[in-house]
Amino acid sequence: MDRLSNTVRPYAWGSTTAIPALLGIAPTGEPQAEMWMGAHPGAPSRITRTTASGETELALTEAIDADPEGELGAPTVTRFGPRLPFLLKLLAAGAPLSVQVHPNLEQAREGYADEEARGVPIDAPHRTYKDANHKPELICALTPFDGLCGFRSPTDAADAMEALGVDSLKPYVDLLRAHPEEAALREVLTAILGAEPAEMAETVTEAAAAAERLGGAHAPYARIAHHFPGDPGVLAAMLLNHVRLQPGEALFLGAGVPHAYLDGLGVEIMANSDNVLRCGLTPKHIDVPELLRIVRFEATEPGVLRPEAAPSGEELYETPADEFALSRYTLAPGADPTELTAPTPQILLCTAGSVTVGELALAPGESAYVPADETVVAAGPGTLFRATVAA
Repeated sequence: MDRLSNTVRPYAWGSTTAIPALLGIAPTGEPQAEMWMGAHPGAPSRITRTTASGETELALTEAIDADPEGELGAPTVTRFGPRLPFLLKLLAAGAPLSVQVHPNLEQAREGYADEEARGVPIDAPHRTYKDANHKPELICALTPFDGLCGFRSPTDAADAMEALGVDSLKPYVDLLRAHPEEAALREVLTAILGAEPAEMAETVTEAAAAAERLGGAHAPYARIAHHFPGDPGVLAAMLLNHVRLQPGEALFLGAGVPHAYLDGLGVEIMANSDNVLRCGLTPKHIDVPELLRIVRFEATEPGVLRPEAAPSGEELYETPADEFALSRYTLAPGADPTELTAPTPQILLCTAGSVTVGELALAPGESAYVPADETVVAAGPGTLFRATVAA
């Protein structure tokens, strides 16, 4: 078992205070958006191992590469290859992230192979597929957490746009009311992303002012427009459900579901992939044809997940993902230690109190990596999130 030293990513949308507050340190004034825990090649966690030459610091990727089966266990290597198949994060949104969607596994493999065959450089700004993997993800709120998840019904979207009283939105309202669900959502999103930029900026400005006046259910879209003035993604966001998670609640984002995080601190886990297709609220490349191929144009209710308790005290967030499983333990003071041994690799993250994992004491925001089959017990008082590979 190893204590993890993790990288914090300073993306512009990050909160300046949420992660420092959890860690109990002073903020720097710079955004601190994500703390990565795992073996992603872009920012792998670091560990210290004892070798013949003494204690050596190395990246978790190096430890796994040196002994994949010893670190991950033979079943994980057989299923996913010699790599940790998930990435765990603390995510702190102080401003809206881009509206985005992820491909399914078949789409990711096809898209990656196509761009490789066409010789598109992996670091090109217009490159869509960075790897051949899908990216299911789960976000669990540590604080009240706002987001957008899935399309609302075309009728609800039409009502919301019509209430703004903006004449240039009328064609979208008419489309949403006149067509079957899938065609309506597809045509309106296509029209929004393909509109002339100057005209669209004027429409978005008027819509934002109206949303500000109306407040209520329109308030989240007014806040989005404040951060992205004139961006057509503001109108794309109005097609989506707004959801507010309370601490402990979670959202699962499967393939094809458009979504965006708006505000709050959470624990996020995902398959270890960088494949993101954006559809607004970003200066980055938007691949409209590929986006329209990937998006699932169907109205859905955002399914808020609550953990299911097991006799062992584990509270599991059930998802269909194969690459990861996320659970939570609330460790009471004075209770017997909880055994967490598993045949798969684990990352353990303390989010409250003071948790002892083996010989390691973890404060909020601190984490540990446990190789497959290593015996480990945990004691509180505190809250511990456990990330591992799904059974």
